[in-house]
Amino acid sequence: MFCNATVLKGGCLLTYPDTVKHLKPKQTFPRASMAPKSLLTFSVSLSPFCAPSKLANPNPNFLFRIHHHLPTLVICKATNSQSQQQKQNSEAQYFSFSVAEPEGTGAAAPTRGQIFLERQQSIEAAALVLASNKKKKKKGKSSSAGLKLSPASASCYGCGAPLQTSEVDAPGYVEPDTYELKKKHRQLRTVLCGRCRLLSHGHMITAVGGHGGYSGGKQFISAEELREKLSHLRHEKALIVKLVDIVDFNGSFLARIRDLAGANPIILVITKIDLLPKETDLNCIGDWVVEATTKKKLNVLSIHLTSSKSLVGIAGVVSEIQKEKKGRDVYILGSANVGKSAFINALLKMMAQKDPVAAVARKYKPIQSAVPGTTLGPIQIDAFLGGGKLFDTPGVHLHHRQAAVVHSEDLPALAPQSRLRGQIFPVASQKTMSCETEASDLNGFSFFWGGLVRIDVLKVHPSTRLTFYGPKALRIHMVPTTQADEFYQQELGVLLTPPTGKQSAENWEGLQTVRQLQINFEDRRRPVCDVAISGLGWVTVDFFCTMHEGSISGSEESGEKLQLAIHIPKPVEIFVRPPMPVGKAGGEWYEYRELTEKEQELRPKWYF
Repeated sequence: MFCNATVLKGGCLLTYPDTVKHLKPKQTFPRASMAPKSLLTFSVSLSPFCAPSKLANPNPNFLFRIHHHLPTLVICKATNSQSQQQKQNSEAQYFSFSVAEPEGTGAAAPTRGQIFLERQQSIEAAALVLASNKKKKKKGKSSSAGLKLSPASASCYGCGAPLQTSEVDAPGYVEPDTYELKKKHRQLRTVLCGRCRLLSHGHMITAVGGHGGYSGGKQFISAEELREKLSHLRHEKALIVKLVDIVDFNGSFLARIRDLAGANPIILVITKIDLLPKETDLNCIGDWVVEATTKKKLNVLSIHLTSSKSLVGIAGVVSEIQKEKKGRDVYILGSANVGKSAFINALLKMMAQKDPVAAVARKYKPIQSAVPGTTLGPIQIDAFLGGGKLFDTPGVHLHHRQAAVVHSEDLPALAPQSRLRGQIFPVASQKTMSCETEASDLNGFSFFWGGLVRIDVLKVHPSTRLTFYGPKALRIHMVPTTQADEFYQQELGVLLTPPTGKQSAENWEGLQTVRQLQINFEDRRRPVCDVAISGLGWVTVDFFCTMHEGSISGSEESGEKLQLAIHIPKPVEIFVRPPMPVGKAGGEWYEYRELTEKEQELRPKWYF
């Protein structure tokens, strides 16, 4: 054992528990006599097995021996209390920096989604700072205002963009005085940026460009960067709620959703069913959606038909989320302008009736706007009483939709605002509907759906008719095919809108893609098919007098095909699908397919 000893000028004071002994000068150690007069410390080896040695009043209960003949055991050094204190302070400081305080474990530990969200906000904040510094260097001016960001990289609760005070037109802008006041009171997470305020009043302010973005308006972020913000989901244990627009079912379905969601369970939510034509049988629609989802080989937990406006079907989604959440975070995914923010607001409104946490979250809810790309970053919402977070995510911008090719000013024209009404061509009279006379022949005619779609009727049965389902703002014009090219050049931007205006028409690249369709019709008691235009709507191909067998029996026996030519902008896609059973007539001709026991077990259940 070792203890410290202090050498004084006239002797040595040796300290040990319950023992204080004084040594005479002649008993001092040789090395101690060579030390300076300042205090010196050294170590002494003690042994309980040796007899006491020339010490005054030795303690019989404690025996020790001083090894003065072993110089290696005696360590002498100068003691400086001030330097020692500085060393201890530096060690304590190093320890405080090297060992970080834990952020929580178990249920209190941050999820991967929260960590990813903070990292993305930090990256965006740093990018804004660098951009601001570059602008200052180019102008050659030094400004003390700079770009101000919160230490925690706070974001606008309306769109998810990081808050900043430098660029007025950019997302996330806040007045400097407002920013400093909210920062002082730690209320940055309750701030709504200037862009969101304008969007809430109906202004059309775009921010997304690139592959799937918009050609007009200002562009602050690319569609690829928005997709990158969802890259962590495949590694996260979460519950995915995928939204699909019933008006643009094929264009907004996100067929490669597993690339984003990974193996996480998915709840499929069909939005905007309140836009379907009147007297539509939702039982037929639900079965049609299940059939289409099964063909796309997407395994989902359940399917829900909803309307964020009327809250139809929202209660069933809430119940399913509470059942399948199991403490995990919930992410709302979908293509741009599919209605994610509106759905979240409806979800919070329904949950607030029983959950006080959701009632508080309704005060700071995401902004709803007709502009695709309103949400620019993940928005975390504390909506669940039992743990787990709700995340509103940026919409996935797809290059094959009409919204990716039109100017930003024409985006509202693509969004239906009221219930759809099918526009039928040729216009049917009571006589033609009762089959007393033959309907007008569509062969040799072309149809313009605004300036975005042209349909040439090459060869169809005389009883064929086309029914257009889409936004009312896009008017339909029927002209002879021989005059179609001249009509398009003269009326583009005037009668054929969008594009709207002469300037937009001059910059319009035109209908570059032509797709030839040959369609077989098999059952004359139901429509032939739907031709869906991605991002716009669909056209139903059917016949007058479908319930009368003699009207088209000759054509069916000869194996005649319907031939159409569809002209569209280059990136836009066309989908030929089984007809959607809309309207009163849809409930009459739609037939449910007989299922085997295995199919009934594997098919997802749908709710309304």
